[in-house]
Amino acid sequence: FTEMAERCDFMFREMRRKKQKLSQEEAYAILERGTSGVLGLLGDEGYPYTIPLSYGLEDHKIYFHCALEGHKIDAIHHCDKASFCVIDQDEVHPDEFNTYFRSVIAFGRIRIISDEEEKKAALHSLGLRYNPDENAVVAEMDKSLARTTMLEFTIEHITAKSSLALLHS
Repeated sequence: FTEMAERCDFMFREMRRKKQKLSQEEAYAILERGTSGVLGLLGDEGYPYTIPLSYGLEDHKIYFHCALEGHKIDAIHHCDKASFCVIDQDEVHPDEFNTYFRSVIAFGRIRIISDEEEKKAALHSLGLRYNPDENAVVAEMDKSLARTTMLEFTIEHITAKSSLALLHS
């Protein structure tokens, strides 16, 4: 992963507020803790298309499930570049005119998983993230697999940022 990230870094901007930058380990910890985020795609007529989604994380890849057709699928067919943002903390402090926040944004390529066994494995992993009952996950998969698309987002670049107040607490 590190070699790929180093090769790809030239394509991505450096974070402007370096004092607020979190480490790669902290970025992945945020992804591990999170349960939902916002996927950004290139939508119709070049408009950004963003959608909140539940997700799973495994080996520097993020997995999503969705319907067999729709705006998301059309956008992915058009362009495989994507971003994914997760907000870990967002606490407004009105007396300070400040927000204590921590978030991560990943950039990468997204694809529709076409191999049936790979699709099953990804859906199984995602299911166990939200329900640890193996039998319940398998039963749900049996009902929904035929009408479910699985997406794999390969992270090429990731950054995380925190408010200074959280960094110094």
